[in-house]
Order: sequence, then C-alpha cells, then structure tokens
Amino acid sequence: MLNPTGTRLITLDELEQMGDARVEIVDGELVEMTAASGIHHIVVSNIDFILQSYVREKRIGSVFPDGLTYLMGSPAGGLKNSFIPDVSFIRTEDISADWDINRPNPGVPTLAVEVVSPTDIAETVKQKARTYLDSGTEQVWIVYPQTQEVEQYISGKDGVIHVYKSGEVMDVSALFPELELKVDAVFEMPGWVKPSD
Repeated sequence: MLNPTGTRLITLDELEQMGDARVEIVDGELVEMTAASGIHHIVVSNIDFILQSYVREKRIGSVFPDGLTYLMGSPAGGLKNSFIPDVSFIRTEDISADWDINRPNPGVPTLAVEVVSPTDIAETVKQKARTYLDSGTEQVWIVYPQTQEVEQYISGKDGVIHVYKSGEVMDVSALFPELELKVDAVFEMPGWVKPSD
C-alpha cells in the first residue's frame, strides 16, 4: 500500500518495532512528536483528572491519558493514520470486542483531546480533527494553553461548534451528562507556577 506521496505505508508490525518512539502517522506520513512542555502536561493532567473522576463514578467507559495509539480503522498491513491523542475517552459500547489491549486500539476514540504546543502546525492539527471525525470519533477538543481556549468539534456538524474561553462552561452533555466542565479548570496551574510575562 502507498501513501499520497507514492511511498509505501508503514505496517502495524513496523510501528510496534519502533518501541517507545513518539510517532504518529498522518495521511500516510510518519510524524515525530516533539517534547512537550510542563504547561502542556499540566493541562493534560487537568483534563484527565476531570474526565477520569466523572467516568469512573458513572462507569460509562474508560479515559486514557497520553500514550494510547489509535489506528483510526487503518488496515494493519498499511497504516494511513495512527494518532496518539493527549487524552481520549471510549464509551463502553464503543470499545471494539476484538481489541487486543496489549496492542494499539484498531479503531477510534469516542472523544479525542489534542493539546496544542507552540511547535504544532495549525493545519496539521485541523487535519487530524477532520480525520478523527470522518473516522467515527464523536467529538474532538483542541486545547490552546497559550490563549486558554478550547475548540469543540462535533461529528456531523461543519466546522468549529464552539470556542470556549476563560469564565465559560463547556457544553459536554452529549458525552458526559451533568458534568460541569469549566474552562478555567482546564487551565488551572499549581501554586508553584510563576506567571509568565
């Protein structure tokens, strides 16, 4: 199988042989992931904690922190897309019965959260959001620590559904009924973090 540039697509076996290498496959191209900042990890931890607390109490699925690879429905013999969201959620009924949990998830998350780093290319992030939705993900949240905004994309809707800013509460009722997700809680910093100039 070939990618859009005419070179051979990477197989699942080849991807797994890379071990702990931090790579994604975007439209057939291998993309190395850059090191993340402390702020990036704090924001990821905040989102993970909020969602884990709710999902464990309600027993509606599983939340996965950064590191779980989704093959996005690509065949193992030639991976067109392989993403590692910063946080993901899979509703219990969306978990594939044939997923060997010792390997990457062959499908897609119900929710994918991507926290944007300063080195990320905007069009690549937007392309990933489109691919998630086109592949069956219900929602994608793109989180911007620098501007403290969250873009929410919903399957079946064109474009950005809403841009949430400081002081607002996200409407997450379709995935997490009764959860009050305040934007400020997403970007809350520990007391030891010094404000940037």
